Formats: sequence, structure tokens, C-alpha cells
Amino acid sequence: MTAGPPPWHLGIDIGGTKVALRAESTDGRTEEHTFAWPHDEGGPEHDLALLADGVATLTARTGDGFQAVGVAVPATVGPDERVTAWPSRPSWTGLALGPALRALVPGAAVAWADDGDVGALAEADAADCADLLYVGVGTGVGGGLVLGGRLCPGPSRGSFELGHLVVASGGSPCVCGRRGCLQAIASGPATLARAGELRGEGVAYDELREALRIGRPWATAAVDDTCRALAGAIMGVTELLHPSLAVIGGGFAAGIDDLVDRTATRLAALSRPGRPAPPVAPARLGGLSSLRGAVLLARTVTDAAVPPTQLP
Repeated sequence: MTAGPPPWHLGIDIGGTKVALRAESTDGRTEEHTFAWPHDEGGPEHDLALLADGVATLTARTGDGFQAVGVAVPATVGPDERVTAWPSRPSWTGLALGPALRALVPGAAVAWADDGDVGALAEADAADCADLLYVGVGTGVGGGLVLGGRLCPGPSRGSFELGHLVVASGGSPCVCGRRGCLQAIASGPATLARAGELRGEGVAYDELREALRIGRPWATAAVDDTCRALAGAIMGVTELLHPSLAVIGGGFAAGIDDLVDRTATRLAALSRPGRPAPPVAPARLGGLSSLRGAVLLARTVTDAAVPPTQLP
């Protein structure tokens, strides 16, 4: 009796303007495909048709179906598998995401999670760290937590919304409706807006980077506030859940010199007897973390002895 083809796992990373897919076989082969993701132009039906085409492209390359699929999706999904919020794609609100994704890959186990959650999964794997906190600083602030090698709280219990942890009561307004959320203080747009206020005129990203390089006080102060907020959030998670490593990634953070070191310095100052701060390191995978994490999520589904949308 001849053995069948090695099983493939598929990861899908749904971003704001593009979708990336990566298939990995158990014998080490990989296939990737990327396509543009127009901004909510044709509604869910059009978007799902594009996703189906992307999956079909990789299916043709692998020559076989997929055993499991992991999807990084930046939407809030309720326990009934329906999208409750997706700011960049409001037409998806109310859509039954689970059935829609399972229809793309019939017969495969399917799980989905926030891009920050799967980013944490990938960074923990890359760092060979079983207890890792991931912080992604970009247009927003996202994050994820891996404890004992598994996502916390897990796909069935909602995403790890680090960006909406309140770190400054009565602080800047957040898009979620609260004030003082980490995202409202430490995201790229929030940092640039604060730099502009301190400077007295608007500040572009490259201007902030150059001003930091030459030590402009307004640039240093703006980034220091960001790092102070990040440190406060990391220490808050540390007090409760004890990660052994904190990793900072995201497009905005990647381009700011010393942001990781500045955050580590402020985090160390928050240590107390018996509760040292965890080390802080830059993300190893950069922009690839969500896609690689989606594949790892698919592998997690395969390994789990429970239904894919009920992972602990």
C-alpha cells in the first residue's frame, strides 16, 4: 500500500490592502501567493471570491488539498462565529465568518485568530520561547500572548486586545470610545500627532526618525511617552501572567531607532522586589509574523484533539 502525499497546512494573512497565503507541507515544501485586497469595494461576496481564487491558486501548486487552515483576520468575531466589528470592512459586520471560511477549503479544519495573536505564535516559535508577549506597534497597537506554547486566551475566547488596555485614565481618546488606551498613546499615528503638537507643526514619519537621530527634544519626548506607555502595558501583563520575554514588532516600531531599548529601560524602572521585568527584544520575523503564525495556527488545529474553533 502506497502512502498518500504529505499533508499541507495553509496560512492566510488578511491585511488592509493585500492578502498573503503560505502553504507548508510536512516534508518541508512551501508555496506562497499574494494578491491585492481592494478596500471594501464589492462587499463580502467579492472579497470571498478573491479569497477563493487565492486558495485555488495554491491548491493547483500543491497538487492536493489542505489538512488544516489558519487565518489571521483583523476582525472582532463573536462566539457565534459572526463578525461583530471590522473597521476597514464594515460590510462584513454580521457575516458568519466560520461557514464562509470553511466553504473556501471544504474538508479542512479551519481556525482563525487576530493578527496580533498569530504574530505572537510565530515570534514564540522563532525565539523558542514558550511564554512570550508580542507587541505590534503600527497604525494601531496589537499584541498576543503565548503561555506554555499555546495562545492565551485562545481563538475561541477572543483576541488578546493589548491595544485597548487602559494605561492612562482620562488620557487621549481611542477609536474604541474609551480614553487612555495603549493604542491611543503608543500607535504610530498617535506618536506622530504628539510629536507635531510638541513641535508646533505636523511631523511625518521620516522627519521623526531624523529628528530622533539628531536629538531634537520634541522628537525624543514624543517617543519617550510612547515607550513609557508600552512599558506600563508590558509590566501590567507581567504582573498577571508572567511572560519570560516581551517582543516588540510592527512597521512603526521597526523604523524607530532605539524604541525597543528605550522601552526596556522604562520597563526595568517598573520592576519591584520579586517581580523583575522580562527582557525586551525586537521581533525576529518583522512583517512575516502574521503569515507564519497563521500556518502555525493551522498546525495547532491539526495537533489539537478538540474542534478547531474550540482551541484552549
